[in-house]
Amino acid sequence: MIKPDNPKNENNRLETLRSLEVLDTQAEERFDRLTRMAKRMFGVPIALVSLVDANRQWFKSCIGLSASETSREISFCGHAILGSEVFIIPDTIKDERFADNPLVLNDPNIRFYAGCPLKVNGHRLGTLCIIDQAPRNFERGDIDALKDLASMVERELEAVQLATLDELTGLSNRRGFLLLAKHSLKLSIRQKFPLVLVFMDLNQFKPINDKFGHAEGDAALVTFANLMSASFRDSDIYARLGGDEFVALLSSTSIKEVEVVIDRFNKSLDAHNQQQKRGYDISFSYGIVEFNHEKQTTIEELLDEGDSLMYESKK
Repeated sequence: MIKPDNPKNENNRLETLRSLEVLDTQAEERFDRLTRMAKRMFGVPIALVSLVDANRQWFKSCIGLSASETSREISFCGHAILGSEVFIIPDTIKDERFADNPLVLNDPNIRFYAGCPLKVNGHRLGTLCIIDQAPRNFERGDIDALKDLASMVERELEAVQLATLDELTGLSNRRGFLLLAKHSLKLSIRQKFPLVLVFMDLNQFKPINDKFGHAEGDAALVTFANLMSASFRDSDIYARLGGDEFVALLSSTSIKEVEVVIDRFNKSLDAHNQQQKRGYDISFSYGIVEFNHEKQTTIEELLDEGDSLMYESKK
């Protein structure tokens, strides 16, 4: 048996998966409907929506199988997410990667597997897969049909994700930020790396709405969000909390380094203001808080402290 490797973007992939907050949730008809369709369409006994977590594959929908999860080490889906195409094993006992796999030798006695990767935000989070207990061929038309069903599963997962995204800016919303930030705090405590939170609030935002209209106010928020994305690292977590409040959580970074990032961000805002000359300037006040590992502070407490420091700065 050959264990599946991890994708190169594994950390970001897992962050995206966990931000959906779908792991270990109850079965939902919108997913079960699609696995039932796959089961009937292909005449197989088992169809699954499988999500590949760090050490396991967990089944959001499971038709024809009593288990709710299995180890990632023995999973077929762990192999499937390494590529973008449908992963097909016509006969498992003729494939050295799976011939002695416990899922082949024992229940559910897998002999045929086809799994289409499920992609959200560019990350392959799991598969829509079908399983048979007899070997079989999978033709071009079958592949296309499985892809079509998988795209429907992706849309349902994206609908879940929308609950964690700010519709205007495309950044995480408060709920999405809290989900990701709580995971970062746990990692920081376990691995003892520094975390710094920056709480930001736009200056004189109400006059922009009052004088230029709400469409212009929305444009200012989008501009601020886009410049944040350009100034902060891909590994940083940043979000629009609501209204004109934004936040960023930077890992493995000192306060001094964060001040450099903020200075760079301010310069990009100044350059934008000078170039656009919209009749107003976009600027912000901020508060910086360093996570204290000894206090075991919650993310909500960090936000409150950052908000207070930002308010003092604004005054």
